Amino acid sequence: MVAKMYLSCNEMIRKWKISISNEGSCELDVWPDIKALTSDVISRTTFDSSYEDGRKIFELISQQINLLNQVFYTFHIPGWSFVPTQANRELKSNDKEIREMIKGIIKKREGVLKVGEARNDDLLGLLVESNRKEIQEHGNKESGMNMEEVIDECKLFYLAGQETTATLIVWTMILLCMHPKWQERAREEVFQVFGSKEPQFDELNRLKEVNKILHEVLRLYPPPLLLRQTIKEAKLGEITIPPGAFISLPILLVHHDEEYWGADAKEFNPDRFAQGVSKASKNDQVSFFPFSWGPRTCIGQNFALLEMKLAVAMILQNFSFQLSPTYVHTPVLGITIQPQYGAHMILQKI
Repeated sequence: MVAKMYLSCNEMIRKWKISISNEGSCELDVWPDIKALTSDVISRTTFDSSYEDGRKIFELISQQINLLNQVFYTFHIPGWSFVPTQANRELKSNDKEIREMIKGIIKKREGVLKVGEARNDDLLGLLVESNRKEIQEHGNKESGMNMEEVIDECKLFYLAGQETTATLIVWTMILLCMHPKWQERAREEVFQVFGSKEPQFDELNRLKEVNKILHEVLRLYPPPLLLRQTIKEAKLGEITIPPGAFISLPILLVHHDEEYWGADAKEFNPDRFAQGVSKASKNDQVSFFPFSWGPRTCIGQNFALLEMKLAVAMILQNFSFQLSPTYVHTPVLGITIQPQYGAHMILQKI
């Protein structure tokens, strides 16, 4: 899927180059373009043969994310989701439309799969094909996922694959503006590995400096909370947790805790990851889990890190960047941490 990611990144790079004047620099809010980039990537990689339909779905999902941020602090109130507020009505209406669109794409894909014409080089193709094999092997539909479950998986690709990746890329650019020495270290490494040519899959794993930077950004600006629900009674130390209880794991607080990360816990220091994730914190406990941990680790972790490495590498190849005087540093909490007033930067062509 790197080739598809590259196409999307290249479109954004080309757009930025057009925006830059003959003087070789311009001021730009990069946040809308980065959100468009990650939505473009997830559209290509999820629904390649239904790319335009995928983009329409993304527009609706974007509206859903904004609405979810509005109701973020009321979702725990019993029965609140049934109150006919404008946000709740729009959430339900958008959800119905999204499900119908995804269902249409899936049925179309299943139809061509039956006659042997389907490609399965995108996420939807892989999902439908593996589900079909599971049902065939066990001889009944109960063994596979039903239509609603497949739709939920596709929605999750968008929600998790677009929003979290976009925020990490934009905070990486912002922090590299604030710490220009790290920007230079990362750019030097990118040119050593790729030169000016197109980055290749195998070469992306050689970006050690970039990898440290991305992990440090994930530490400082992770998804704030991780929610889990118990399916049976569980013991946590001396606490007994009943089945059906929601557990909130405050990733943001753990990632900024001086007990785990030292006195510089709130500072940008990628070198803390020089020996890998397992040795980055002060103890052996799990204190870095932006993608969750254990058997429930996010299935899209490698996909997201690959996309972020490619995007950051291509940006560093083509531009140097610094914060505009109009930039206001205001991280705002929601499903993810976003720059409330955008990310205004001065970009200069290399």
